[in-house]
Amino acid sequence: MEKHRLIIDCDTGTDDAVALMLAALHPKIDLVGVTTVFGNAPLSATTVNSLSVLDLIGRPEIPVHAGISRPLVRKAMPSERFFKTDTVADPHGTYLDIPRSTRAPASTKAVDYLIETYRSATEPITLMPIGPLTNIAAAVALEPRFAEWVPKLIIMGGGHEVPNMTASAEFNIWADPDAAASVFEAGFKDVLMVPLDATHRALVTQEQCAAIGALGTPAARATETFVTRRINSYEAMQKMDIPNSAPVHDALCVAALVEPDILTIKRCHVAVETAGALTLGRTVVDTHQRSRQEPNADVALDADAARFVGMLMEIFAKR
Repeated sequence: MEKHRLIIDCDTGTDDAVALMLAALHPKIDLVGVTTVFGNAPLSATTVNSLSVLDLIGRPEIPVHAGISRPLVRKAMPSERFFKTDTVADPHGTYLDIPRSTRAPASTKAVDYLIETYRSATEPITLMPIGPLTNIAAAVALEPRFAEWVPKLIIMGGGHEVPNMTASAEFNIWADPDAAASVFEAGFKDVLMVPLDATHRALVTQEQCAAIGALGTPAARATETFVTRRINSYEAMQKMDIPNSAPVHDALCVAALVEPDILTIKRCHVAVETAGALTLGRTVVDTHQRSRQEPNADVALDADAARFVGMLMEIFAKR
Protein backbone atom coordinates (compact mmCIF):
# COMPACT_ATOMS: atom_id res chain seq x y z
CA MET A 1 0.00 0.00 0.00
CA GLU A 2 1.39 3.36 -1.05
CA LYS A 3 1.40 5.84 1.81
CA HIS A 4 1.07 9.61 1.89
CA ARG A 5 4.41 10.95 3.09
CA LEU A 6 3.84 13.92 5.38
CA ILE A 7 5.58 16.59 7.44
CA ILE A 8 3.43 18.46 9.98
CA ASP A 9 4.41 21.96 11.08
CA CYS A 10 2.55 22.67 14.31
CA ASP A 11 2.09 24.75 17.45
CA THR A 12 0.96 21.75 19.42
CA GLY A 13 -2.04 22.34 21.59
CA THR A 14 -5.09 20.11 21.88
CA ASP A 15 -6.24 19.95 18.24
CA ASP A 16 -2.66 19.69 16.91
CA ALA A 17 -2.18 16.75 19.28
CA VAL A 18 -5.16 14.90 17.79
CA ALA A 19 -3.80 15.66 14.31
CA LEU A 20 -0.37 14.28 15.22
CA MET A 21 -1.87 11.10 16.61
CA LEU A 22 -4.12 10.61 13.59
CA ALA A 23 -1.20 11.10 11.19
CA ALA A 24 1.23 8.93 13.17
CA LEU A 25 -1.23 6.05 13.54
CA HIS A 26 -3.05 6.10 10.19
CA PRO A 27 -1.94 3.14 8.05
CA LYS A 28 -2.08 5.26 4.89
CA ILE A 29 0.24 7.99 6.20
CA ASP A 30 4.00 7.99 6.72
CA LEU A 31 4.67 10.86 9.13
CA VAL A 32 8.23 11.70 8.12
CA GLY A 33 8.83 14.48 10.61
CA VAL A 34 7.36 17.24 12.77
CA THR A 35 8.41 20.87 13.00
CA THR A 36 7.23 23.22 15.72
CA VAL A 37 6.44 26.91 15.91
CA PHE A 38 5.14 29.38 18.50
CA GLY A 39 1.38 29.88 18.61
CA ASN A 40 -1.02 28.11 20.95
CA ALA A 41 1.82 28.19 23.50
CA PRO A 42 5.45 29.36 23.53
CA LEU A 43 7.81 27.39 21.28
CA SER A 44 9.38 25.53 24.21
CA ALA A 45 5.96 24.18 25.19
CA THR A 46 4.75 23.36 21.67
CA THR A 47 7.95 21.39 21.14
CA VAL A 48 7.64 19.45 24.39
CA ASN A 49 3.96 18.84 23.68
CA SER A 50 4.81 17.37 20.27
CA LEU A 51 7.43 15.06 21.78
CA SER A 52 5.01 14.06 24.54
CA VAL A 53 2.25 13.11 22.09
CA LEU A 54 4.57 10.92 20.04
CA ASP A 55 5.91 9.27 23.19
CA LEU A 56 2.38 8.58 24.40
CA ILE A 57 1.39 6.64 21.29
CA GLY A 58 4.67 4.77 20.92
CA ARG A 59 6.12 6.73 17.99
CA PRO A 60 9.22 8.40 19.50
CA GLU A 61 11.23 7.64 16.35
CA ILE A 62 9.45 10.43 14.47
CA PRO A 63 11.82 13.42 14.66
CA VAL A 64 10.66 16.73 16.11
CA HIS A 65 12.52 19.88 15.03
CA ALA A 66 12.06 23.12 16.94
CA GLY A 67 11.32 26.18 14.83
CA ILE A 68 10.79 29.90 15.23
CA SER A 69 9.63 31.43 18.51
CA ARG A 70 8.09 34.72 17.31
CA PRO A 71 6.53 36.31 14.22
CA LEU A 72 8.76 36.78 11.20
CA VAL A 73 8.56 40.60 11.03
CA ARG A 74 6.77 41.78 14.16
CA LYS A 75 8.22 41.54 17.65
CA ALA A 76 5.18 39.67 18.94
CA MET A 77 1.66 38.66 18.00
CA PRO A 78 -0.56 41.68 17.22
CA SER A 79 -2.16 41.72 20.69
CA GLU A 80 -2.97 39.62 23.71
CA ARG A 81 -5.47 36.83 23.14
CA PHE A 82 -8.99 37.34 24.46
CA PHE A 83 -8.70 34.56 27.05
CA LYS A 84 -6.34 34.00 29.96
CA THR A 85 -3.83 31.17 29.51
CA ASP A 86 -4.42 27.97 31.48
CA THR A 87 -8.00 28.84 32.46
CA VAL A 88 -11.17 27.05 31.40
CA ALA A 89 -11.43 29.52 28.52
CA ASP A 90 -8.08 28.33 27.13
CA PRO A 91 -8.76 25.37 24.79
CA HIS A 92 -5.13 24.23 24.93
CA GLY A 93 -3.24 25.09 28.10
CA THR A 94 0.50 25.67 28.01
CA TYR A 95 1.32 21.98 28.42
CA LEU A 96 -0.95 19.11 27.43
CA ASP A 97 -2.50 17.00 30.17
CA ILE A 98 -0.41 13.91 29.39
CA PRO A 99 2.96 12.66 30.71
CA ARG A 100 5.59 15.21 29.74
CA SER A 101 8.45 14.03 27.54
CA THR A 102 12.01 14.46 28.78
CA ARG A 103 13.51 13.94 25.33
CA ALA A 104 15.25 16.74 23.48
CA PRO A 105 14.17 17.70 19.96
CA ALA A 106 16.37 16.93 16.97
CA SER A 107 19.50 19.04 16.66
CA THR A 108 18.60 20.44 13.23
CA LYS A 109 16.32 23.46 13.47
CA ALA A 110 12.95 23.35 11.74
CA VAL A 111 13.59 25.71 8.83
CA ASP A 112 16.91 24.06 7.93
CA TYR A 113 15.26 20.64 8.20
CA LEU A 114 12.44 21.67 5.89
CA ILE A 115 14.75 23.13 3.25
CA GLU A 116 17.14 20.18 3.25
CA THR A 117 14.37 17.57 3.33
CA TYR A 118 12.58 19.02 0.34
CA ARG A 119 15.82 19.75 -1.51
CA SER A 120 16.80 16.08 -1.35
CA ALA A 121 13.36 14.43 -1.53
CA THR A 122 13.02 11.69 -4.14
CA GLU A 123 9.35 11.04 -3.38
CA PRO A 124 6.52 13.54 -2.81
CA ILE A 125 6.08 14.77 0.76
CA THR A 126 3.00 16.80 1.64
CA LEU A 127 3.69 19.75 3.95
CA MET A 128 0.93 20.50 6.46
CA PRO A 129 1.30 23.69 8.52
CA ILE A 130 -1.39 23.76 11.22
CA GLY A 131 -0.06 26.71 13.23
CA PRO A 132 1.26 30.16 12.32
CA LEU A 133 3.03 30.07 8.94
CA THR A 134 6.30 31.50 10.24
CA ASN A 135 8.53 28.48 9.55
CA ILE A 136 7.15 28.11 6.03
CA ALA A 137 7.65 31.78 5.21
CA ALA A 138 11.20 31.66 6.56
CA ALA A 139 11.99 28.64 4.38
CA VAL A 140 10.69 30.51 1.33
CA ALA A 141 12.75 33.58 2.24
CA LEU A 142 15.95 31.57 2.69
CA GLU A 143 15.45 29.31 -0.32
CA PRO A 144 13.32 30.79 -3.14
CA ARG A 145 13.01 27.34 -4.76
CA PHE A 146 11.35 25.92 -1.65
CA ALA A 147 7.83 26.55 -2.96
CA GLU A 148 8.70 24.67 -6.16
CA TRP A 149 9.93 21.66 -4.18
CA VAL A 150 6.79 21.22 -2.06
CA PRO A 151 4.28 19.14 -4.06
CA LYS A 152 1.27 19.91 -1.85
CA LEU A 153 0.67 22.39 0.97
CA ILE A 154 -2.31 21.84 3.30
CA ILE A 155 -2.88 24.87 5.54
CA MET A 156 -5.15 24.91 8.57
CA GLY A 157 -5.97 28.54 8.92
CA GLY A 158 -8.04 31.49 7.87
CA GLY A 159 -11.72 32.06 7.56
CA HIS A 160 -13.99 33.29 4.81
CA GLU A 161 -17.16 33.94 6.79
CA VAL A 162 -15.99 32.55 10.16
CA PRO A 163 -13.28 34.26 12.29
CA ASN A 164 -12.21 33.38 15.84
CA MET A 165 -9.40 35.65 17.04
CA THR A 166 -10.94 38.97 16.04
CA ALA A 167 -14.08 39.96 14.20
CA SER A 168 -12.11 39.46 10.98
CA ALA A 169 -9.30 36.97 11.53
CA GLU A 170 -8.51 33.38 12.46
CA PHE A 171 -5.72 32.79 14.99
CA ASN A 172 -3.06 30.99 12.89
CA ILE A 173 -3.08 33.70 10.22
CA TRP A 174 -3.51 36.58 12.69
CA ALA A 175 -0.55 35.40 14.82
CA ASP A 176 1.87 36.14 11.96
CA PRO A 177 0.00 37.84 9.12
CA ASP A 178 3.15 38.88 7.27
CA ALA A 179 4.35 35.28 7.12
CA ALA A 180 0.93 34.10 5.97
CA ALA A 181 0.79 36.74 3.24
CA SER A 182 4.19 35.70 1.91
CA VAL A 183 3.20 32.02 1.84
CA PHE A 184 0.06 32.67 -0.20
CA GLU A 185 2.14 34.84 -2.56
CA ALA A 186 5.04 32.36 -2.86
CA GLY A 187 3.71 30.31 -5.76
CA PHE A 188 3.17 26.92 -4.14
CA LYS A 189 1.65 24.84 -6.92
CA ASP A 190 -0.98 22.92 -4.95
CA VAL A 191 -2.45 24.65 -1.89
CA LEU A 192 -5.41 23.47 0.15
CA MET A 193 -6.63 25.92 2.77
CA VAL A 194 -8.84 24.44 5.49
CA PRO A 195 -10.41 27.45 7.23
CA LEU A 196 -12.85 27.74 10.11
CA ASP A 197 -15.72 27.62 7.63
CA ALA A 198 -14.97 23.92 7.15
CA THR A 199 -13.71 22.97 10.61
CA HIS A 200 -16.83 24.40 12.26
CA ARG A 201 -18.85 22.02 10.10
CA ALA A 202 -17.01 18.99 11.55
CA LEU A 203 -17.77 19.40 15.23
CA VAL A 204 -17.13 16.65 17.77
CA THR A 205 -19.80 16.36 20.47
CA GLN A 206 -19.26 15.38 24.09
CA GLU A 207 -21.12 12.12 23.43
CA GLN A 208 -18.83 11.28 20.51
CA CYS A 209 -15.82 12.31 22.60
CA ALA A 210 -16.82 9.86 25.32
CA ALA A 211 -17.32 7.11 22.74
CA ILE A 212 -13.79 7.69 21.44
CA GLY A 213 -12.37 7.58 24.95
CA ALA A 214 -14.20 4.31 25.63
CA LEU A 215 -12.09 2.65 22.93
CA GLY A 216 -9.41 2.51 25.61
CA THR A 217 -6.23 3.01 23.59
CA PRO A 218 -3.72 5.70 24.62
CA ALA A 219 -4.67 7.80 21.59
CA ALA A 220 -8.38 7.40 22.26
CA ARG A 221 -8.13 8.31 25.93
CA ALA A 222 -5.91 11.31 25.14
CA THR A 223 -8.34 12.47 22.46
CA GLU A 224 -11.18 12.37 25.00
CA THR A 225 -9.07 14.49 27.37
CA PHE A 226 -8.09 17.00 24.68
CA VAL A 227 -11.50 17.37 23.07
CA THR A 228 -13.29 17.59 26.42
CA ARG A 229 -11.05 20.54 27.26
CA ARG A 230 -11.94 22.10 23.92
CA ILE A 231 -15.68 21.59 24.49
CA ASN A 232 -15.49 23.18 27.94
CA SER A 233 -13.62 26.15 26.49
CA TYR A 234 -16.02 26.63 23.60
CA GLU A 235 -19.02 26.36 25.91
CA ALA A 236 -17.49 29.10 28.07
CA MET A 237 -16.33 31.47 25.34
CA GLN A 238 -17.73 30.74 21.87
CA LYS A 239 -20.64 28.31 21.79
CA MET A 240 -21.05 26.26 18.64
CA ASP A 241 -24.33 25.65 16.79
CA ILE A 242 -24.44 22.14 18.28
CA PRO A 243 -24.48 22.28 22.11
CA ASN A 244 -21.56 20.69 23.97
CA SER A 245 -19.34 20.37 20.91
CA ALA A 246 -16.13 21.81 19.54
CA PRO A 247 -14.09 21.83 16.34
CA VAL A 248 -10.83 19.87 16.18
CA HIS A 249 -9.45 22.01 13.38
CA ASP A 250 -6.06 20.49 12.69
CA ALA A 251 -7.14 16.85 12.65
CA LEU A 252 -9.56 17.62 9.81
CA CYS A 253 -6.56 18.47 7.62
CA VAL A 254 -5.08 15.02 8.25
CA ALA A 255 -8.39 13.36 7.47
CA ALA A 256 -8.58 15.30 4.19
CA LEU A 257 -5.11 14.11 3.16
CA VAL A 258 -6.38 10.53 3.15
CA GLU A 259 -9.97 11.24 2.04
CA PRO A 260 -9.99 14.51 0.07
CA ASP A 261 -13.72 14.38 -0.61
CA ILE A 262 -14.41 14.73 3.11
CA LEU A 263 -14.20 18.45 2.25
CA THR A 264 -16.23 20.60 -0.13
CA ILE A 265 -13.82 22.98 -1.85
CA LYS A 266 -13.87 26.00 -4.13
CA ARG A 267 -10.92 27.24 -6.18
CA CYS A 268 -10.21 30.87 -5.16
CA HIS A 269 -7.60 33.55 -4.89
CA VAL A 270 -6.58 34.08 -1.26
CA ALA A 271 -4.71 37.10 0.08
CA VAL A 272 -3.91 38.12 3.66
CA GLU A 273 -4.53 41.57 5.11
CA THR A 274 -1.38 42.88 6.81
CA ALA A 275 -2.24 46.53 7.45
CA GLY A 276 -5.92 46.95 8.30
CA ALA A 277 -6.67 48.41 11.71
CA LEU A 278 -9.81 46.28 11.99
CA THR A 279 -8.96 43.47 9.60
CA LEU A 280 -5.34 42.52 10.35
CA GLY A 281 -4.83 38.84 9.56
CA ARG A 282 -8.03 38.41 7.58
CA THR A 283 -7.86 35.91 4.72
CA VAL A 284 -9.53 37.62 1.78
CA VAL A 285 -11.08 34.71 -0.12
CA ASP A 286 -12.25 35.90 -3.52
CA THR A 287 -15.15 33.51 -4.07
CA HIS A 288 -16.60 35.65 -6.88
CA GLN A 289 -13.35 36.55 -8.70
CA ARG A 290 -13.77 40.26 -8.03
CA SER A 291 -10.01 40.78 -7.83
CA ARG A 292 -9.50 39.29 -11.31
CA GLN A 293 -6.47 37.47 -9.90
CA GLU A 294 -5.74 33.86 -10.72
CA PRO A 295 -6.85 31.43 -7.99
CA ASN A 296 -3.97 30.28 -5.80
CA ALA A 297 -5.70 27.84 -3.44
CA ASP A 298 -8.43 25.28 -3.04
CA VAL A 299 -10.52 26.56 -0.11
CA ALA A 300 -12.60 24.17 1.98
CA LEU A 301 -16.02 25.61 2.77
CA ASP A 302 -17.77 22.55 4.21
CA ALA A 303 -16.89 19.16 5.71
CA ASP A 304 -18.50 15.79 6.37
CA ALA A 305 -18.63 15.59 10.17
CA ALA A 306 -19.80 11.98 10.32
CA ARG A 307 -16.92 10.74 8.18
CA PHE A 308 -14.44 12.77 10.19
CA VAL A 309 -15.57 11.39 13.54
CA GLY A 310 -15.77 7.92 12.00
CA MET A 311 -12.11 8.12 10.99
CA LEU A 312 -11.09 9.16 14.49
CA MET A 313 -13.01 6.20 15.90
CA GLU A 314 -11.53 3.75 13.40
CA ILE A 315 -7.89 4.79 13.75
CA PHE A 316 -7.84 5.36 17.50
CA ALA A 317 -9.46 1.96 18.14
CA LYS A 318 -6.36 0.18 16.85
CA ARG A 319 -3.94 -1.14 19.44
